Amino acid sequence: MNKGTIKKVAGPLVIAEGMREANMFDVVRVSNQRLIGEIIEIHGDEASIQVYEETSGLGPGEPVESMEVPLSVELGPGLISSIYDGIQRPLDDIMKISGNNLQRGVEVPSLKRDRKWKFNPCVKAGDEVIPGDIIGTVQETVIVEQRIMVPYDIVGTVKDIKKGEFTVEEVVAVIATPQGDRKVTLMQEWPVRKGRPYKMKLPPTQPLVTGQRVVDTFFPIARGGVAAVPGPFGSGKTVIQHQLAKWAEADIVVYIGCGERGNEMTDVLNEFPALKDPKTGHSLMERTVLIANTSDMPVAAREASIYTGITIAEYFRDMGYSVALMADSTSRWAEALREMSGRLEEMPGEEGYPAYLGSRLAQFYERAGQVVTLGKEGRQGTLSVIGAVSPPGGDISEPVSQATLRIVKVFWGLDSALAYKRHFPAINWLNSYSLYLDNLKGWFDSSVSPEWMESRQKLMGLLQEEAELEEIVKMVGMDALSASDRLKMEAARSIREDFLHQNSFHEIDTYTSLKKQLLMIKLVLAYYERSREAMEKGGEVNELLKMAVRERIGRFKYTQEAEIDSQYDKINNELSTEIARLVGKEDY
Repeated sequence: MNKGTIKKVAGPLVIAEGMREANMFDVVRVSNQRLIGEIIEIHGDEASIQVYEETSGLGPGEPVESMEVPLSVELGPGLISSIYDGIQRPLDDIMKISGNNLQRGVEVPSLKRDRKWKFNPCVKAGDEVIPGDIIGTVQETVIVEQRIMVPYDIVGTVKDIKKGEFTVEEVVAVIATPQGDRKVTLMQEWPVRKGRPYKMKLPPTQPLVTGQRVVDTFFPIARGGVAAVPGPFGSGKTVIQHQLAKWAEADIVVYIGCGERGNEMTDVLNEFPALKDPKTGHSLMERTVLIANTSDMPVAAREASIYTGITIAEYFRDMGYSVALMADSTSRWAEALREMSGRLEEMPGEEGYPAYLGSRLAQFYERAGQVVTLGKEGRQGTLSVIGAVSPPGGDISEPVSQATLRIVKVFWGLDSALAYKRHFPAINWLNSYSLYLDNLKGWFDSSVSPEWMESRQKLMGLLQEEAELEEIVKMVGMDALSASDRLKMEAARSIREDFLHQNSFHEIDTYTSLKKQLLMIKLVLAYYERSREAMEKGGEVNELLKMAVRERIGRFKYTQEAEIDSQYDKINNELSTEIARLVGKEDY
């Protein structure tokens, strides 16, 4: 092992000399306390090390030892329902050793070594295997089945395969390869900064259905897509991510709290085990991995937490699962990059961020996607990434937001003005966008309704016209508007209040199926279009605005899924009857 000594300590950055044999991104143990760190720069025999623990008290002359392996995560049974810090140390095991306050230099394995898992093989001796082939399964939780895959570098014939209960370190299979016999355990390691390999990346063609109306109808994200949620303090970023974690059509959720406030992360850790998974009725933690790296933890570990999370997510993607990764928030991660870059005395870019900020963000988001995995059967797995961005003062012209927008295809812009009006989700429909709409049109047309995209366009048109009319109203008042413009304003208000406003704490309104979303859209448009026809036939605008059926349209969102068809027909008939009465035609 390569050993050196500390020459200089600058916060989380330690410079060690005598490290000529070390490699970039090697894991190192610093000082006699064996603090964990990673080499991020090498000059001659001097290595710059970012230390993932508090460095106070370290001084020149103390030993540094390279472990000669890159920073890696352990992948295997035991990941689901675990709570890790930024470098995959299990917080519950650390607490048993050091109590409620984290101590430095604690070495604990990421996956529990003493727990036995029931392994069921699905290949037999003599079978040919290639990387990515599934050799057996472990039922990890009630919901998640771990599929044990042949490691990336092994091609050969199964020589021996076992069945029974094993720890993650015990050998469950032996594979004969041209280079000799290779042992396979339930666990494998993977370097976090290197994306896991796959056969092919596919274009996104299916939406990740979330049950959130403003997302699914207006700004959908594809399965395997990437989205950014920028917003100022108090605009509801964390609640939106909770809603997506709970309701999105994903098999596995990986939630990274990167540099968030301790009390917010505590809420997540308390709420997730208590949340019921709507699909199975079990705790949401039964299909979730949490990575907690709060703002008071060492800043360098914040930078690693993003990579730790996405590597774990890729592992489940390779099994053929649909994985949703929530990163809250990438701004804190970028701040960690900026701090380390400053200590390395690199040339600063815009607002002090390093010049490579954009490329680092791209490397992270590019690891999302829908892929054909390695292995003979060629499973399909998807990894969707939703990153929250916390721009200072809510100003999205700052570098992190702008660099993110150049990469992602969905932008859900949160608006503090909407949040102050208690309109949640506070996604501003005028400046948000989704570039997946064209890709997903075919799926919506065939799986939901050929009317979907056309109806969506009509709603957006009304909202945009409302924004233009608002300017006139501010200057000269509502009375200056023509009758048709007043009707437009009222229809847009109905879209905002009845359709876009969604109560995440209401047991029915918290989730809306695509079919119900379409019926809600049709009711709002039916009111507007039939009222416009009625006005042409002499109907009074004030009477049309006061119709009792409007209350029924607004309350349709609280209808149980089983009753939506009958309620839709009933409201539709009431609308026709009321309008016919107003224009004096019984058969209208």
